[in-house]
Amino acid sequence: MSEDKDYSNDSLMMSNMPAAGPQAAELVPQVCSLTACNTLGLASRAAACIALEHAGQLDSLSDLARRHACLLILGGGSNMVLPPQVPGLVARVALRGLRLVEERADAWIVEAAAGETWHEVVSACIAQGWDGLENLALIPGTVGAAPVQNIGAYGVELADRFDSLQAWNIAERRMVRMTAADCRFAYRDSVFKHARAGQWLIVSVRLALPRPWRPVLGYPDLQRDAALSVGGPPTARAVFDAVCRIRRAKLPDPAVIGNAGSFFKNPLVDARVRDELLARFPDLVSYAQPDGRYKLAAGWLIDQCGWKGRSLGPAGVHDRQALVLVNRGGAKADDVMALASAIQRDVMARYDVALEPEPVVVRA
Repeated sequence: MSEDKDYSNDSLMMSNMPAAGPQAAELVPQVCSLTACNTLGLASRAAACIALEHAGQLDSLSDLARRHACLLILGGGSNMVLPPQVPGLVARVALRGLRLVEERADAWIVEAAAGETWHEVVSACIAQGWDGLENLALIPGTVGAAPVQNIGAYGVELADRFDSLQAWNIAERRMVRMTAADCRFAYRDSVFKHARAGQWLIVSVRLALPRPWRPVLGYPDLQRDAALSVGGPPTARAVFDAVCRIRRAKLPDPAVIGNAGSFFKNPLVDARVRDELLARFPDLVSYAQPDGRYKLAAGWLIDQCGWKGRSLGPAGVHDRQALVLVNRGGAKADDVMALASAIQRDVMARYDVALEPEPVVVRA
């Protein structure tokens, strides 16, 4: 991990990101509604909210953070459970921009600002011929949130396409470039999930997109996709389109019904536990991991406990994907967490397996 001493707004990355100037003016917090800022659609508000649109505002953010008891960094709100009243200061990340940094023999190095929508970056890269993100299409949220969760889907994780990132240490007022080793990526995990709340604000992410490109098609749904099995090796665009079809068929659109995507992680167990479960439940869905452990399909566990399509008050389980909890209208954070707890209890009682939620649960 190293400090970028020559960091400036001009060198930040993005051709369409303004340099310092009027944008560096002091940020002024405002009362705001966050209901439209979380994909679960939970009614929520903040008494002090700012929008970070330019790197020149980072010092002002640090000033504000010192005057508030807590700080919540908010991107697209796609992986959060927000209470009716969010305490402290809320910083919405609205940094924009995308550019090609370097064309190497082994990779395209592409840099995206933290406030960019992740799927739009994936789509733009495919359009430019910078292939390698197609398996991660349609994952909701922003670029800045992607490393926090080490997002992944259909056989690819962000860590597989990661070069580095720049993050602002809010308390120390310094910009730091972090490598994959610094980020300590693991399954849906990173150093950012264990850092003190409000310690870091990710400003930009650099992606290393492989050259030559090869499709990653090991995931069963991709292997079953008819469009990918004819006409020779598929293009990145074909894989992108297939992933979009699969996700749209399985997962609800947050614009139609509030949801945070997959609500639980697929639990990792050692081979002994998996074998014992398989002996008791021959239809158990599991996937071998490189380290010898097995990843259990959390959706299958939840479905087998009878939760798919069921509701508990205004919160429910999606009728096509048991991993997805939905807001059927008027749900609050307590409703969602009561449902999640009931599911966890049932899975533990039947399989002796603990389910861990993926979203960040913000406490009032």
